Amino acid sequence: MSRQPKISVCLPLYNTKEEHLRKCIDSILNQTFSDFELLILNDSPDNKKLDAIIASYKDRRIIYKKNKKNLGISESRNRLLGMSRGEYIAVHDHDDVSHPERFAKEAQFLDANPNYGAVACNYYVDENWEVPWTYFNLDNVGIKKAFLHGGNFLHPGCMLRKSVLDKHGLKYEAQYSPAEDYRLFAKMAEVTLLYILPEYLLFFHRHDSSTTLTQQDRMAATVSEIAFQYHNKFPFTAMENNLKILRDKIDELSQKVDVLAKKIVNAQT
Repeated sequence: MSRQPKISVCLPLYNTKEEHLRKCIDSILNQTFSDFELLILNDSPDNKKLDAIIASYKDRRIIYKKNKKNLGISESRNRLLGMSRGEYIAVHDHDDVSHPERFAKEAQFLDANPNYGAVACNYYVDENWEVPWTYFNLDNVGIKKAFLHGGNFLHPGCMLRKSVLDKHGLKYEAQYSPAEDYRLFAKMAEVTLLYILPEYLLFFHRHDSSTTLTQQDRMAATVSEIAFQYHNKFPFTAMENNLKILRDKIDELSQKVDVLAKKIVNAQT
């Protein structure tokens, strides 16, 4: 593929199960938006079965590479960023499934909103696309406020504007793994606008061996560290958020006082 594609799909692999990988790749190749390159990087180079699975696809948009040794997820993602030629980066995990219109809708948003450096989506947590996970802070301000408490921007369902990453030298940082994605978004929040589409455009595969579950403690600790840094970086955002919490508490106490006052009046009469 010599012509520059609109989108570079970055897909890192690590001992991926065949069933999950085929569903993942099929969902990418069957997108309604077809102007993309699919960059697949195998970070488990001794796994020959993955070579055979990728070789079974005869789509010229696929570019398959292997690390000479295991580099870890952050360095693998950075290598994929370095390989990418597209205007946009579609992030994808090896066991998730994209809705057929995901790339079209996310690219359409970035085309229409050049001040935005990234867009994500709502998603489903079951394979039948029946159990939704809904984000309610969809706009830039709501997303950045949510970063104070761990974020709400789905990494494997997002699309990034490559020029923003290049201009500001942004990449994945291994020292923040397994929350390297949250760290990247927190850094992007300093320099660009973010948005979440209301549509449900991804099946996010949660399973017993997923990083979210196997590294829960380290994930929580790293997220807390990044959130603390974010608080210090944007103190007024943190202050505004704390004021809202305080106002909510005051409203709650006022309601309780009203109820108590009514009970006292009723008891006296």
